[in-house]
Amino acid sequence: MYKILRVNMATKNCVFEDVPPDYAGLGGRGLTSTIVAKEVPATSTPLGPHNKLVIAPGLLGGTNCANSNRVSVGCKSPMTGGIKEANSGGQPGGHLAKLGIHAVIIEDMAPEGEWYQLELGKDSAKLVPSLVTGLNNYDAVAKLVEKYGKECSYVSIGRAGEFKLAAASIAFTDRELRPARHAGRGGVGAVMGSKGLKAVIINPAEGKNLPLDNPEAFNAAAKRFAKALTEHPVCGQGLPNYGTAVLVNILHEAGGLPTRNFSTGRFEGHESVSGEMLNQITKERGGDGVVAHGCMSGCIMRCSGIYPDKNGKFMGKWPEYETLWAFGPNSGIDDLDMIARYDYMCDDVGVDTIDVGAAIALFMEAGVLKFGDAEGALKLLGEISQGSPIGRILGCGVAITGKVYGLRRVPEVKGQGLPAYDPRAVKGQGVTYATTPMGADHTAGYAVTANILSVGGTVDPLSSSGQVELSRNLQIATAAVDTTGLCLFVAFAVLDNPDALVAIVDMLNARYGLSLGLDDVTALGKTVLETELDFNRRAGISSPSDRLPDFFKDEKFPPHNTTFDITDAELDSVLKW
Repeated sequence: MYKILRVNMATKNCVFEDVPPDYAGLGGRGLTSTIVAKEVPATSTPLGPHNKLVIAPGLLGGTNCANSNRVSVGCKSPMTGGIKEANSGGQPGGHLAKLGIHAVIIEDMAPEGEWYQLELGKDSAKLVPSLVTGLNNYDAVAKLVEKYGKECSYVSIGRAGEFKLAAASIAFTDRELRPARHAGRGGVGAVMGSKGLKAVIINPAEGKNLPLDNPEAFNAAAKRFAKALTEHPVCGQGLPNYGTAVLVNILHEAGGLPTRNFSTGRFEGHESVSGEMLNQITKERGGDGVVAHGCMSGCIMRCSGIYPDKNGKFMGKWPEYETLWAFGPNSGIDDLDMIARYDYMCDDVGVDTIDVGAAIALFMEAGVLKFGDAEGALKLLGEISQGSPIGRILGCGVAITGKVYGLRRVPEVKGQGLPAYDPRAVKGQGVTYATTPMGADHTAGYAVTANILSVGGTVDPLSSSGQVELSRNLQIATAAVDTTGLCLFVAFAVLDNPDALVAIVDMLNARYGLSLGLDDVTALGKTVLETELDFNRRAGISSPSDRLPDFFKDEKFPPHNTTFDITDAELDSVLKW
């Protein structure tokens, strides 16, 4: 039977509780957002004792369902001031599920200057003084592995989290115990740091898959679902061969690749930082390089890749598309090795590559660096770990950097930086940026599917027509998918193959003894969004915050010379049903 673990950082008490009725039938994002909305005062200080950090696997976690071991992290965001769910791959999500831990709720705060690590096992939890305070993620995990072994998985913050910077992330170890998978957005690492929690050690010994109500039906549905993934051209071919960076050339061609701080939609060096180049270099250098690497057990899409240096030694994971974009085209840099170094540094110190990479472009726009200055960007990133004033500014992301340097063209919504799709050329994505409760977040309603890839239908990315409906439907579906613990990339197959969604519902029914239908999945997504919106409204984030910066409406965006022309009234209608 699943339990909720409450960890009080002030008293050091760790208590397992039965799942209360209000939280039954929820997992992942649905559970983290429900707990935060119910237990965290909406007007509380994000880095204060009344905020809570919630870590939860999804409803299908710990099963043989493909790509189902994602983990959600929830809190009140120090970046947006609203509710936050950040999502990560890696091993901890599956380990928590197999230990029967429905959620870990981190409450209150340790005394200033005290740091602890949480030891988790089967029916056991204990806070002990941290062994790794002051270390960044790679050194911290290496030291923890020496003590706890290679069978455990690890959750940690780097120095950015200790400094409580607004773009600080939480690292989750992959199958090779590298802290390379991150709950990156919204400053969840700062909240973990504010609690005085440096690391979590999860020992999966004695953990096991929980009993299925109908094993035969579950396994049959799981096979159908896996088949839908492997047979889809994006899930089964594009992602394993080129990673998410497969999108670089696609968005360049579509004229939607934001370049030099969202000033144009095409980058002359796009091929040098593309997924095709990642694949080519990885194969040519060999050694530790890996094409088609899975970050967690049960992953069959294997988009993460391992990038080798010129000597074939491990340099980092394949940078995600958003990372390649932020440090590459948006900063005018076309050196893949340098971008891989930036990615490793961000993973190590523990910051969101989207917000910090986009902030680098703002330093360039402000004249601190020139666009394309790869060495200057490297030096700036090093300042974060040092905790210098300029490093702390950069480590707080786009909105803070823009304010410090007095810039007008600051690409953010609700204080969170825009990701790698310009809303003037991919207008459905712009609707999602503006209206999701999460702040600018591409994953909340990934309109690139129909706008650019013609997955699940086609909606003209340059037209305002159909964008509201597209974003609304995707936001509802995504909230439900995030609740199951499935990787968001399953959406490509789900949108094109109706049986893939039926298979997900069949697995939920077979696991829990339910009789859900497709309408129930939609209702679940709507309920999650309503919960999040209600928290934000109580926190003082109202509909006027659901807007893009005005330069997206004022400035024509080459090469199509379009502007973002979705009206305020249309934006206000997105999450109403």
